[in-house]
Amino acid sequence: MPQCWGRLDPDVLPVAQAIAEVLTTPVRELGAEAARQLLATAPSEPALTPLDRVEELTVPTRAGHLRARHYHSPCASAPRPALLYLHGGGFVLGTLDGVDEVCRAIAARSGWDVLSLEYRLAPEHPYPAALHDALDTLAWLRTSGSSLGVDPDIISVGGDSAGGNLAAALCLYLRDHHLPEPVSQVLVYPAVDDTFTAASWSEFAKAPLLSAADARWFWEQYVATDRDGSADHYTAPMRAASLRGLPPTLVLTAEVDPLRDDAEAFAERLRRHGVSVTAIRYSGVFHGFFTELGIIHKAETAIDDVARHLQDVASRMTTTPNSSCTGIDEGHISK
Repeated sequence: MPQCWGRLDPDVLPVAQAIAEVLTTPVRELGAEAARQLLATAPSEPALTPLDRVEELTVPTRAGHLRARHYHSPCASAPRPALLYLHGGGFVLGTLDGVDEVCRAIAARSGWDVLSLEYRLAPEHPYPAALHDALDTLAWLRTSGSSLGVDPDIISVGGDSAGGNLAAALCLYLRDHHLPEPVSQVLVYPAVDDTFTAASWSEFAKAPLLSAADARWFWEQYVATDRDGSADHYTAPMRAASLRGLPPTLVLTAEVDPLRDDAEAFAERLRRHGVSVTAIRYSGVFHGFFTELGIIHKAETAIDDVARHLQDVASRMTTTPNSSCTGIDEGHISK
């Protein structure tokens, strides 16, 4: 057992061990297609968080129609604010099903609808495909959201891991092109830097689920280095000359994660550049814990923190903020 695994919480270590028993070959050696088949997850039956309305949609984009899933919050009447959610998976893996419980829980606890997007994956569709998909979906949500019961003026964007990267890149792109930005961004252990030099890359090189070597492989698939791909601040948001003018941000990180220091440095840089930031590190957990609802206790805590952030954003933007959601466990402590 790698030394860093000793820092995992008692309820987290068995999860890491179970993943290791399934993932006996590194993802970089399996390749994209085999890893997708091995790591695909189905939604819980029955769902841990039942919702009255969950709809399958298709979103028109420049690349054609993409699948999406709309989670209607039971906590407020229309029009409701909405979170555009972008799943993780290193730009190579990930599905709507893999974040189904996360999206259900956020919708139930926050009073916000959630639209989860199945964007195109690398290496078949390297950068900028996924970013284009996110941009086009946000534009569509602004123009068509009213028909879905969504308030087009109160839309946030968020995601975990690669999805956090895409959320940050989307906000940077809109800022740079003087287009309306989301009202906030939720970045869950986002991949934001391509230098791989922070201390956490060596300290947690053999962390559960995501090793440093696999993380670099994922990056190479996304930027298509074998096809003369090049990185810019829309692939690695830390490269941006300035982060000023970005929306209020929530950054969540895991203690035992190669990406931890990069994400926390990004949060600190946002703060220095005048952006309102809340940064929370969860001790004793690894990269990927956020989606382990019903298994890892701190996943519940993290969902509560996302819900609070969204409720705070909505309360600042409306004269009659919704406070009817009672799905947040006030006993959870974010640390």
